[in-house]
Amino acid sequence: MSAPLRAGLIGLGVMGRNHARVLNGLDGVDLVGVVDPVAKPDSVPHGVPLLKTLPELLELGVDYAVVACPTARHEEVGLALAEAGVGALVEKPLADSVEAAERMVKAFESRGLVAGVGHIERYNPSLQSMRARLEAGELGEVFQVVTRRQGPFPHRIADVGVVKDLATHDIDLTAWVTGQDYVSISAHTVARSGRPHEDMVAAVGRLADGSMVNHLVNWLSPLKERTTVVTGERGCFVADTLTADLTFYANGELSTEWEALRAFRGVSEGDMIRYAIPKREPLLVEHERFRDAVRGDGDDIVTLRQGLRTVEVSAAVLESARRGETVSLRPSGVLGAV
Repeated sequence: MSAPLRAGLIGLGVMGRNHARVLNGLDGVDLVGVVDPVAKPDSVPHGVPLLKTLPELLELGVDYAVVACPTARHEEVGLALAEAGVGALVEKPLADSVEAAERMVKAFESRGLVAGVGHIERYNPSLQSMRARLEAGELGEVFQVVTRRQGPFPHRIADVGVVKDLATHDIDLTAWVTGQDYVSISAHTVARSGRPHEDMVAAVGRLADGSMVNHLVNWLSPLKERTTVVTGERGCFVADTLTADLTFYANGELSTEWEALRAFRGVSEGDMIRYAIPKREPLLVEHERFRDAVRGDGDDIVTLRQGLRTVEVSAAVLESARRGETVSLRPSGVLGAV
C-alpha cells in the first residue's frame, strides 16, 4: 500500500475550516500543516501544526496544498506553490482577474503539476444526476438554463463582489451541466450595502448551441435559495442544491375539451418525479477526486483552464454591467467531461 499523500492548507476562514475538517479525515491523505497568520491554535484539527507562513509549510514537505485564502491572494500563493513543485486545489474563483488566472494556468501547466479549482457545485448530487440525465437525452433539446442564488450577506467576504464570489458557481455549473460554452452575456449590477463591490446581479446570456441562460444572484435577500432550472423540449429539471434534490416536470400529453386551451400550442402540465439519489457531501467528493488525480488514478477535477474560463465569463458580466451593453466572448476550447 502506498504511503499517504502529504497535504497542506492555506487559509482558515469559513471554507478553510471545512477543508481542514475533510482533509483531516480523508483516507490516504495526511494533513501536515495549516497556514494562517491570524488564526487561533484551537481552530486547527488536533495535532496539526498551525503555521504563520507558506515557506514553513513547504519546509515540511507536501505533495499538494489547498488554497483557501482570500481571492486577492490566490495568484501569489499559487505561483509560490508552482515554483516549489507542489500541486494545488484552489478555491473558486481561480483568481481575481483574467490576467492573474492566466499566469496561474501557465505556472502549473508548464511544470506538469496537478492543479484544480474548487467549484464545489459540480459535486452536488442533484447536479451530478441532472448532468447525467441531460447527457442521456432525457430532456431532449435544451432551451434555457435559469439559476437563482440569493441569501443574506456573508460577512466573511471582503475582497470581491457577488459576481466573483457567487455568480462564478452558476457560470461554471451551467457550462458543465450543458456541455456548452458561453458566447455572449448581458448584465446589470447594483450596490446597496455600502460596500465598494456589487451585491446584486441579473444576467442574460447565450450558449454555443443557442440556448438561453438567466442568472439572478444577490446577497441582499433574507431568503436563501440555490436553484437551477433547465427547460427543454420534454419538460424541465429543477435542482435544489441546498437539499440536493432533483425533480423532473414532464410536458403533459393529455387532451382537453376546453377550446381556449386547445388553441394554445405550447405545453401543459404533466407528471412530476422527484428522484431518489445518493447524497454524499460535495466537499468530501471533491477532495476524493483531487486526491485520486494527484495519485494519477483519475482526472475528474475542475481544471485550471476551466476555472480560467469561468473567470473570463465573470469578467464579461462585470464589463457588460459597466458598459451597459451585451459582451461577446471568444471561444474557450476548454470544455470537456469532468
